[in-house]
Amino acid sequence: MKFVLAPDKFKGSLSGNEFCEVAEVAIRKLFPNAIVVKKPLADGGDGTMEVVRDYLNAKEISLAVSGPLFQKVTASYLYSERRKVAFIEMSEASGYRLLQAPELNCMNTTTLGTGELILDALNRGAKEMVLGIGGSATNDAGMGMAHALGYRFLDDTGQVLQPIGKHLNSVATIDTSQIDDRLKELQVKVACDVTNPFYGPDGAAYVYAPQKGASEEEVAFLDSGLQHFSTVLEHTFDFKVQSVPGAGAAGGLGGGAIAFLNASLDSGIAIIKEIAQFDEAIKDAHWIITGEGKLDHQTLSGKTIAGVLESAKNHQKDVAAFCGVVELTLEEQEAFGLTYCTSILRAFQTLEEAKKSSVENLEFAIFNFCKVLKKDMTLL
Repeated sequence: MKFVLAPDKFKGSLSGNEFCEVAEVAIRKLFPNAIVVKKPLADGGDGTMEVVRDYLNAKEISLAVSGPLFQKVTASYLYSERRKVAFIEMSEASGYRLLQAPELNCMNTTTLGTGELILDALNRGAKEMVLGIGGSATNDAGMGMAHALGYRFLDDTGQVLQPIGKHLNSVATIDTSQIDDRLKELQVKVACDVTNPFYGPDGAAYVYAPQKGASEEEVAFLDSGLQHFSTVLEHTFDFKVQSVPGAGAAGGLGGGAIAFLNASLDSGIAIIKEIAQFDEAIKDAHWIITGEGKLDHQTLSGKTIAGVLESAKNHQKDVAAFCGVVELTLEEQEAFGLTYCTSILRAFQTLEEAKKSSVENLEFAIFNFCKVLKKDMTLL
């Protein structure tokens, strides 16, 4: 019998790898000869670097780069020398977590440091790159990132503009004469799980800039800047950025990555599944076991379990989900395609108590699931 273990983390409690270790112990108590394949997953959010590191056999690279306000920060990314692949999370260099609340204002922040991480990976020989763009402090449409790679943004007098959000309205032309030639050969995938357009009521500025310190007046100004910048991008690259779902992600970095890096946008879980060779692993599996901290109706919005279920459906595999909390109706469980679904909690517990007992609770739940399988092998 073959089990594929494909959990997300239980935030603040279990990592994906820890879930797999506990699950294997429980399984082998009843199926000692089972084939157990561990494929912890992530959706591009917190914890993704830990998951990707193992699949890429990558090392962590740390260096000093420009932070969101051009201050020096130490940021890290993953690089696989063997595969020539880099995994970069823009929040490492350009994330809101690097700023104190009074400093946060996306009129003045930049993605320059993210571009510096990309440049370092190019210098190490990277041919492929995965760029995670969650948690940004920026609304510069990727100007800063592009500046680090040789692009220059000029005003109507030919002066180079500082690459920040409030200068989007001032860009008259984009000078591409100094761009890094290695970008032509670089393959970039952007982990993007939102569909916001570049500008407008559902765009980067109106939806996300208020969370990044912008006032109502500044939000309107940033949105007009994105509209103006989109016309410059179209003139320069013959690219209609507003037509791309997700272009407004990370303050317009989604669209900027397409324009400046020729990147493609995909869901985070789809990219991680590809790196993990997940679909290949489940072809001959009897059960896929997954889990995350909370399972609810939002789970299908680009979350890890949604990606697991998509692959399971394609290969007609049964999926069992073990989660900290389950807030699904029976109808939703059926619609999702879950064969088995349960909360691992065994008693009334506070959140902290539940986190502390998650190992015991998970082992207990999976052991009893396996007892049912053992009792009635016709379920397989």
